[in-house]
Amino acid sequence: MPDRIDDIVSPITDSVLPLRSTAEEARAAGRVPYVKPTPENSVVLLIDHQIGLMDSTRDFASLATLKANVLGLGQIAKAAGIPVMLSTSNAQWQNGDTLPELKELFPDVPIHRRTGIINCYEDPTFRTAFEELMTSTGRTHVIIAGVTIGTCTAMPTLAMLHDGYQVLPVVDACGAWNPYEADAAIARMVRAGAEPVSVFALGCELQADWKLPIGDAMFGPFTDQLPEYGFVIQNFWNNANQHVVPDPFGNVK
Repeated sequence: MPDRIDDIVSPITDSVLPLRSTAEEARAAGRVPYVKPTPENSVVLLIDHQIGLMDSTRDFASLATLKANVLGLGQIAKAAGIPVMLSTSNAQWQNGDTLPELKELFPDVPIHRRTGIINCYEDPTFRTAFEELMTSTGRTHVIIAGVTIGTCTAMPTLAMLHDGYQVLPVVDACGAWNPYEADAAIARMVRAGAEPVSVFALGCELQADWKLPIGDAMFGPFTDQLPEYGFVIQNFWNNANQHVVPDPFGNVK
């Protein structure tokens, strides 16, 4: 291989640069503002991830993947220190209770148990708690995932957009009864101004810089709930400074 010019390595003291223009300036220039979600400006709503309703979804090849995505989103929120709200719909009947792993992950978060109102944002008890959280913390971004994307996610998303919130539906932490439901729900939400995201891309957007203090905690969801990446990470670190499995051929130095 011919000689290459030296690489340029960013100093480890570098931090994330702010954008050159404000959202107002971008909007005035006809551009779409990028007001990204951060641990400081966001809340996470996990709506109706109940054992009965999870079993009714049909758009994932495996419910294990959907469950991993839901738990991954919860772990990302916890790692980033983002306030979380949990809600259920008629848990006393066929819909069943919240996933046990979510209850274990957030033991200090009350579950708002709706008793008939489908759209959580239209439930007076939930709305009161939600608005108190947003007002008391000054947060503006709502990250939301619901077990069925066409109802538990799309309906509150459309309502919150109507009332001026910036809403990011986490589409792969939602299930659907069929692909048509998911396609229709995403189309409706995007048309109304929502910004669909996926779990682990959102995790990267919230992290922004792996050098930040929450980086170690944020690695947990990636290694625990995204095994395709977790295996790569674990294999590397298992062999980075020591060889867990010695090489009898002596090829690995």
